[in-house]
Amino acid sequence: MTFDAEKSARVTLEIEAGVATLALNSAASRNALSLAMIEALSRRFDAIAGRNDIRVVVLQAEGPAFCAGHDLKELTAHRNDPDRGRAFFDTTMRACSALMQSIVTLPQPVVAAVDEMATAAGCQLVASCDLAVAGPRARFCTPGVDIGLFCSTPAVALARNVAPKQAMEMLLTGVPIGAEAALRIGLVNRITTDGARAGARTLAELIARKSPQAIRFGKKAFYEQREKPLAEAYELASAVMVENMLTDDAKEGVAAFLEKRPANWGG
Repeated sequence: MTFDAEKSARVTLEIEAGVATLALNSAASRNALSLAMIEALSRRFDAIAGRNDIRVVVLQAEGPAFCAGHDLKELTAHRNDPDRGRAFFDTTMRACSALMQSIVTLPQPVVAAVDEMATAAGCQLVASCDLAVAGPRARFCTPGVDIGLFCSTPAVALARNVAPKQAMEMLLTGVPIGAEAALRIGLVNRITTDGARAGARTLAELIARKSPQAIRFGKKAFYEQREKPLAEAYELASAVMVENMLTDDAKEGVAAFLEKRPANWGG
C-alpha cells in the first residue's frame, strides 16, 4: 500500500493492489467543487491516466456529504468583479466540464462510492463515473431550480445515465432521491448495507483482476460507439475487436482459457 504524502490536499490518493482511491477531503465546505477543488481533482486524474500500475479508481469523500456541487460562496464573491463575475463563472464551468469529460476518457474505470448527499455538480460527478455504489443513506439531487439556476451542466451527465423523464423530474423539481430510487433509475449500480466504500472496493478489486488491456480498449469503445448510429457503432466496435485480439493479453487470455489455467495478464 502506498499513500500520498500531501495529507492536507483537497483530494487525497491511496494506491493498493492496482486500485487507486481518491477522496474528496474538504469536509468544511461539504466537498464543494470550488475552482481549486476542480483543479486538484483534475490533476489527480491526469496523473493516474498514465500509470499502468493503476487499473481501477474509486472516488469517495470525507465528511458529511459526498459533494455539495459548485461552491456558491465562491461564485457569489465574484459578482463584485467588474464583469459581474462572467469571466470567473466561465472559467469555473469550463474547468468543471473538462473534469467530467476527463473521467469518461480516463483509460481506467472509475467507481463512485457515495454514502451521503451528492448535490448538483456533485450528482454530475457521480453520473460521470463509469460505475457507482451507494450506501443506504446516499441521496442525489439537482436542486438548481430552487435558487434560480437550472442544473444544465449536471443534466449532460444525468441524461446519459437515466431515462429522459427521470432526469427531467430531478432537474425540474430539485427533489432529492434516495439510494433505492437511484438504483431503480440506473444512476447507481448497487446499494451496499455496509457502506459504499466497501462495496466500491469489492467491485474495483473484481475489475482489477481482469485484463487491463481489454478494459482500456473496452471503456474507450463503449463511450465512442454510444454516440454513433447503429452501423457506425458496429464498424467502430469491430475495428476495436480486431485490435484487441492482437494484444498480448488477448493471446494469453485465450490460451489460458483453452489450457484451463489462470491467465497471467501483462497489461
